[in-house]
Amino acid sequence: MPETIDALLAPFPRTPFLSWSTPVEPLPRLGKHLGIDLRVKRDDLTGLAFGGNKVRKLEFYFGQALKEGADTVLITGAVQSNYVRVVAACAARLGLDCHVQLEERVSGQDDTYRSSGNVLLDDLLGAHRHAFDVGEDEEGADARLHEIAGELSRQGRRPYVIPLSPKHPPLGSLGYLACAAELMRQGALDVDQVVVPSGSGLTHSGLLFGLRTLGWQGRVIGICVRRAASAQAGRLARHIDRIATLAGTGNPVRDGDIEVFDDVLHPGYGKLNNAVSDALRLAARLEGLLVDPVYTARALAGLIACAGDGRIPKRSRTLFLHTGGLPALFAYQRDLQAHGVTG
Repeated sequence: MPETIDALLAPFPRTPFLSWSTPVEPLPRLGKHLGIDLRVKRDDLTGLAFGGNKVRKLEFYFGQALKEGADTVLITGAVQSNYVRVVAACAARLGLDCHVQLEERVSGQDDTYRSSGNVLLDDLLGAHRHAFDVGEDEEGADARLHEIAGELSRQGRRPYVIPLSPKHPPLGSLGYLACAAELMRQGALDVDQVVVPSGSGLTHSGLLFGLRTLGWQGRVIGICVRRAASAQAGRLARHIDRIATLAGTGNPVRDGDIEVFDDVLHPGYGKLNNAVSDALRLAARLEGLLVDPVYTARALAGLIACAGDGRIPKRSRTLFLHTGGLPALFAYQRDLQAHGVTG
């Protein structure tokens, strides 16, 4: 029952940013094209500066920040990070200062990538920007963020760091335990599988942990958007162990429950390929549904690949988790044109 999740989450400080349940909608034309019964959970509609899945996670990070008396929050992420943008929005709503560190994760990008999309919104929301030249060093990025926090502390500020490295307690995953309970209350779990983007792993691990806690035994399929499936599976297993420790409960997830696929990952994080471009085009032109180039289009491309080769069986019921990220569409104008998605 959803109340089981409510009880697990009750001890954690939480700042409510989402006051409604995001809808679950059918995707009949795209589903017919793929030969499956397809629905979408619209977590792109969580509000707050274009929304996305990060809003659910940040209810718990900002709850802890306020409990600790913070007046400044810090986060690190890619140049076009959705997480960074939503942190800046949450901080603005609460009257906190915000420092963001943008990492060079995606090579070969143009001026539009560096000034439009999420970067434009970071500036509009009043975030103080810092640069981190290395793009694949989570611990190094966190360490530099703590150095900035130390400088702020010496100036008399009270900083709170939202970490990137998976060594830290996965507070953000709690937002997707809550989402699992929301799905049950909506009657949306009459499906055979849920397909999610799998990046940091906090959304994927939290949703899987929450659904298993509720006794739902369908598949949760993660589509890799940043790292290979072998590395991602281990990351998810560690997150899940830490969620159990954090929540003070048993681990309901078995090893075989962790499913991740990386066959649409090449050439890497934040870079388009033909499958991702096709997914963007199909969603827009069959359903009027916009998906972003980094997370949701790649996850949808993975879903399409799985439906094509039988990993998702024909006529099965599938729920796709739309995690938002739409501002990045504007930053990827050059790449979308190059792949024929736009004119």
